[in-house]
Amino acid sequence: MTIIDYLHFVSGAKSLEELWHTHVQRMADYGFDRLMYGYTRFKTETSLGDPDDFVILTNHGSEYVNGFLKQGLYHHAPMLRWALENEGAGSWQMIAEMQKSGGLSRQAKTVIDFNERMKMSAGYTVSFFSASPRYKGAISLGGAENTTQKDLDALWKEHGEDIILMNNIVHLKILTLPYDPPNRSLTSRQREALQWVGDGKTTQDIALLMGLKAATVEKHLRLARASLSVETTAQAVLKAALQNQMYVVGS
Repeated sequence: MTIIDYLHFVSGAKSLEELWHTHVQRMADYGFDRLMYGYTRFKTETSLGDPDDFVILTNHGSEYVNGFLKQGLYHHAPMLRWALENEGAGSWQMIAEMQKSGGLSRQAKTVIDFNERMKMSAGYTVSFFSASPRYKGAISLGGAENTTQKDLDALWKEHGEDIILMNNIVHLKILTLPYDPPNRSLTSRQREALQWVGDGKTTQDIALLMGLKAATVEKHLRLARASLSVETTAQAVLKAALQNQMYVVGS
């Protein structure tokens, strides 16, 4: 598949599963066989937001995901810190340079030790442009187990621009596709009620439109607020819209 063919495929992908599966295969063709994509729309000056609101796509095994994400090692990962302050591509060679200069914290060294145990010591990180300081996305491209950083740096000189282009286009496509966060998903009734609120309908209007009692509509909205971890229905509508859970075909 040529790059043009691949970009045509990406532009026409109908689901995250379809898109991600093919992208993983494409990156493996270049020697990057372990990927982790992350995106948040709820970043602040001091936090990336609630991890339950992250868009996370990865083909890493559960041991790596549990350590890096669920146990919070990502907070101190040197390349994630780099991604938060930069855009473009970064070679993991800079980690070795920080080690030599003594520029790594104790927590960062813990992350590096973990990555080395997981044989994740060579790779690249691509940090995407963000239109808002509240948004941030990046992808970690881990090299195959026996690949050295020197090997990947040589490969990047030849194919780096193409790899950056493909990852940027995939990132932009991901932003357009529905995503149900594991701990933030809505039922079809909750989604429908929020959609009607987004259309400016009152509770009584929604009850008539959905063929329900007003109290039942209120229940669906209350449960939607709880699922999305927000206080108001307006916040629920906004968060569901940002996660592309609103007005989904087939919902």
